[in-house]
Amino acid sequence: MEKKVNITINGLPVEVKKGKTILEAAENQGIKIPTLCYHKDLCVAGNCRVCVVEVVGQKRLSAACATPCEDGMEILTNSLKVRNSRKHIIELILAEHNSDCTKCYRNGNCELQDLSSEYKIMTQDFIELAPLKNYTIDMFSPSIIKDDSKCIRCQRCVRTCAELQGVNALTVAYKGDRMKISTFFEKPMNAVVCTNCGQCVNHCPTGALVEKNYIEEVWAAISDPTKHVVAQTAPAVRVGLGEEMGMKPGERVTGKMVAALRRLGFDSVLDTDFTADLTIMEEGTELLTRLKKALVDKDPGVKLPMATSCSPGWIKYIEHLYPEYLDNLSTCKSPQQMFGALAKTYYAKARNIDPENIISVSIMPCTAKKFEAHRPEMHDSGFRDVDFVLTTRELAIMIKQAGLDFEKLEPAHYDRLMGESSGAGVIFGATGGVMEAALRTAYELVTGREVPFENLNIDTVRGLEGVRKASIIIENPLEEWAFLDGVELKCAVAHGLVNAKKVMDAIKAGKADFHFVEIMACPGGCLGGGGQPIPTNPEIRQKRAEAIYAEDSNLPIRKSHENPEIQKLYNDFLIKPLGELSHHLLHTTYTKRERF
Repeated sequence: MEKKVNITINGLPVEVKKGKTILEAAENQGIKIPTLCYHKDLCVAGNCRVCVVEVVGQKRLSAACATPCEDGMEILTNSLKVRNSRKHIIELILAEHNSDCTKCYRNGNCELQDLSSEYKIMTQDFIELAPLKNYTIDMFSPSIIKDDSKCIRCQRCVRTCAELQGVNALTVAYKGDRMKISTFFEKPMNAVVCTNCGQCVNHCPTGALVEKNYIEEVWAAISDPTKHVVAQTAPAVRVGLGEEMGMKPGERVTGKMVAALRRLGFDSVLDTDFTADLTIMEEGTELLTRLKKALVDKDPGVKLPMATSCSPGWIKYIEHLYPEYLDNLSTCKSPQQMFGALAKTYYAKARNIDPENIISVSIMPCTAKKFEAHRPEMHDSGFRDVDFVLTTRELAIMIKQAGLDFEKLEPAHYDRLMGESSGAGVIFGATGGVMEAALRTAYELVTGREVPFENLNIDTVRGLEGVRKASIIIENPLEEWAFLDGVELKCAVAHGLVNAKKVMDAIKAGKADFHFVEIMACPGGCLGGGGQPIPTNPEIRQKRAEAIYAEDSNLPIRKSHENPEIQKLYNDFLIKPLGELSHHLLHTTYTKRERF
C-alpha cells in the first residue's frame, strides 16, 4: 500500500505520497513556487535556490525542488522571509547577467525575465558586487549560439546533455565567481562531441543557449525577384507551431501553416512528408536487399542490424562514439536532404527553373538539421541542396513579423509535385514512426498483404518508453521473397541519445539480434526536437504525439508506396529504388569523427 504523509502548506492540511517533494506537493494544491534550475525532464538539482520555502522549526530555508515531504512538516511558501530571500536571489542573479532584454533572442520567453517581472525587480542593488565580465560568445556552430553573459549557471544544459543525451559536451568549469558552463578544454561547440540536437537550447531558461537563426537571410531571399524560394515543412512542425501562436499543445495546424507560408511570400510550399515517403521506399528496399544478401547469399560483409539515418543528431553521435558501426547505417539521406537534392533537380526540371535560382528552405523541429544542411556531402544536386534551415520557433517569429493573425487564416493545401504525402510520412515526426512506416510498406511488398495490425497502427513501436522492442513474423511471402518465409523480423526503437547508447552497447556486446533499429536523437522523436516551442516537457510531447497519429489516421493514403506523387517520381525521373540516379541523389556515406 502506498505510504502517505501529512503536512501543512500555508496552514492548509495536505496529504501527499511519501517521497514527493515540497514543490510537487505545492503544485498539487495550486500553489506556484518559482524555479529556474528545475525541469520535469531532469533530476533534482537545487542549484538556483529560487524555489526556497520556510519549514517551521528549521533555521535555514529549504529548496522546494530538492526537499522531500516528511510527516508533520509545516511549510510556508509565502512568508516575509521567503519573499525577501527569493527577491535577493533574483537580484543577485541579475547582477551578473547581461540584461539586454530588448535585444535578446529569448525576449518574451525567458524564465528569468518572467521572474524579474513577477517580483518587480526595479533596482540593481548588487550590481557593484558582481560587475559584468568579459564573456565570450561561441558562434562557430551552424546550429547553436552559446552566450556566457546570459548564463545563470543553473546547470540545466549540463544535466540535459548528460542525463537525456549521455553526450557530456557541456560541463561545469572552475569554482566560486569564476564558475562557468564550458565545453571540453573550452573548445567551440562544433569542435567537440556536441550532436547539435539543441536539447540544451530547449532546456535553457534564458538566452545563454539559442539556435543560430537565419530569418533575415530567408527574408532577403523572398524579397529577391530573381530567386524562386521553395519551403518544405517537417511533420512535427504542424503539431508544434500552434503553441508558438497561442494555441494549446497538440493542435494540428497543417492548413494554417501552409497558408501562412504563402502569405510570407514563398513561391512554393511543399512537404517534407513527401520525401519521408520516398525515404521509406529507398530504406525499405535497402533493408530487404541486406536481408537477402545475408540469408540467401550468406554474404559475411552484410551489416545488420540496419539503423535508420533520418536523425542528424544521431548520425553525428554515431560518427563520434560508435564509428565502427557506420556501415550499419542506412545509406539513405534524411527526408530533408532528399528533398533538397530533388528541389534542384527533379523540381527544377519540371518547373523549368534554373536550379541556381532556387533557394531551398526547410522548416524543421530540429537544430541539428542546420548542421546537416552544412555537411559537405550534401551537394549532390550540384548546388548546396538545402540553403537555409529554420526551426519551428523561427517560422513563428516570421509569421509574427509579417503581422499575420494565424488563427484567422483559412487553411490551404500544399502545392503539387513534392507536396503529396501519406500518413506514413506524417508519423516520421514521432519516435517509432519511421519503423512503423517502413513495416507498413516492407511487409506489403514482401507478402502482398497489409501488416496484420488493426487499422495499420503498429502499437508495439509506439509510445514514449526509452527503448522499445518489436517483431513481426513474415508468413506466406510472394515467390520473390520466399527466403523470408517464417522469418521473425526483429526491431528496436530508441529515442534520446542516452537510450541510443543502451541499444548500441547491447549490439556491441552481442546481446541483441535485431534486424532493424530506429534511433531518434531527441526525446519523443522530432516532435520533441531542439527547435520546437519552449517549454517542452513529457506532457506536451504526449499531446504532440497524439496529434501526429490523429493526422495519420485522417489521411486517405497511409502507406508510402501508395503515394501517387512517389509513383510519378519513379516513373518520370528516378526509375526505381536504389537505382543509379536515386543512389547519387538520395544516398550518402558518413565519416568517423574524433571525440574532441
